[in-house]
Amino acid sequence: MGTFGQTAMHSPLLLREWTGAEPVIHVTKAGPVQSGRLDKGMLAEHLLEQAQSLAPRIVALRRAIHAEPELGLETPLTLAKVKAELSDLPLTWSEGPSCTGAVAVLQGTGPGPAVLLRGDMDALPMAEETGLAFASTIPGRMHACGHDTHTAMLAGAARMLAERREEFAGEVRFMFQPGEEGYHGARFMLADGLLGGQDSPLPDAAFALHIMPNYRHGVLASRTGALLAAADMLEITVTGRGGHASMPHQTRDPVPVACEIVTAIQALVTRRFNAAEAVVVTISQLDAGSAHNVIPDQALLKGTIRTLSRERRQEVHQALRHLAEHIALAHECTAEVTITEGFPPTINDARAVALFDTVASELPGGSFEHLASPIMGAEDFSYVLEKVPGAMAFLGVAAEGSDWAGCCGIHSTRMVVDEAVLPRGSAILAGCALRFLDRGWE
Repeated sequence: MGTFGQTAMHSPLLLREWTGAEPVIHVTKAGPVQSGRLDKGMLAEHLLEQAQSLAPRIVALRRAIHAEPELGLETPLTLAKVKAELSDLPLTWSEGPSCTGAVAVLQGTGPGPAVLLRGDMDALPMAEETGLAFASTIPGRMHACGHDTHTAMLAGAARMLAERREEFAGEVRFMFQPGEEGYHGARFMLADGLLGGQDSPLPDAAFALHIMPNYRHGVLASRTGALLAAADMLEITVTGRGGHASMPHQTRDPVPVACEIVTAIQALVTRRFNAAEAVVVTISQLDAGSAHNVIPDQALLKGTIRTLSRERRQEVHQALRHLAEHIALAHECTAEVTITEGFPPTINDARAVALFDTVASELPGGSFEHLASPIMGAEDFSYVLEKVPGAMAFLGVAAEGSDWAGCCGIHSTRMVVDEAVLPRGSAILAGCALRFLDRGWE
């Protein structure tokens, strides 16, 4: 473990190291909340004050994670930073054999419902070009999807709720998850029983945030039903009979067949599926041949399939196989279609979206926007939402007053976030947990 990882145990030290000075934070100690049902105004006011008082810790953890990104299902250094930051809290930790995912459980005053809050920990295999003082120290790796902020906000929420544990019955489970970027980390954690199993039932509700660097500062946004799409990988291998390019009649050229399949897919999407329910099939790669005057034996197509429901997903898969195989057959070629299933669609529960709306809107200066349509990206929190009623929401982290729509989006090598929003994210997560434990889905 490098120098940065060695100092990660001490978040105030990290904060000074990477900023040069402590941020100016107006600290107000969280006031008491009446027993029984939580008072709306008091809860909202004190939650944001409490979160803002923790801003130095939240920011320091975020920067520590950002500077030392890890990929895939193995994120031991990141998890160590999280555990060190939360080591003084009364949490019970569980880990499984499949990955470095961990769940920390905070018990309230007695029996009651269980709520899950999730943050993902892995980064992307891409070089960072932000020029930040705390930029990635590992070549070819970057937290370009904001998972460093998700983890830091979740850790902040854990500290907030630990300070309030006498105010609620039940328990909060903090899910620190690796392998979101295509590695199915949530699925592995479910299979390992970390979210619930024979000895402990699944939680009663689940919530997650995802930052958006090109969305309005501090605004929370989500929608009921499909929020994000299923993402599957498509490969079509067209096999013909190669030969010399000057004598194509002696061959069965797979290249024009592959091209015909590509154009036919566009008609398939627009003419076979309702335009009101988005279906996306994009062919992004065509590989064939090795010389300008030789017709190859094979042509390979690769792309992505995005759908918003289980039913449409299966219909599209079947239609693509039928289309490719029969177009190839018409040209005396063959087509082998391979579809590798990725994440399922992310489906939000209406009650959880309403709870997000309530909590975000009640926080001072907060607002909630209902998205008119789904986003065709994908997220493996979808695995959790298949088992547990809940929701994911997007948190805008563009700088206040900026041209937010023009900011670099997620998966950009130049993506930056306004860290001033992170305490609000912690407050939203903590608020969702407190509100659900106190009132359920009311």
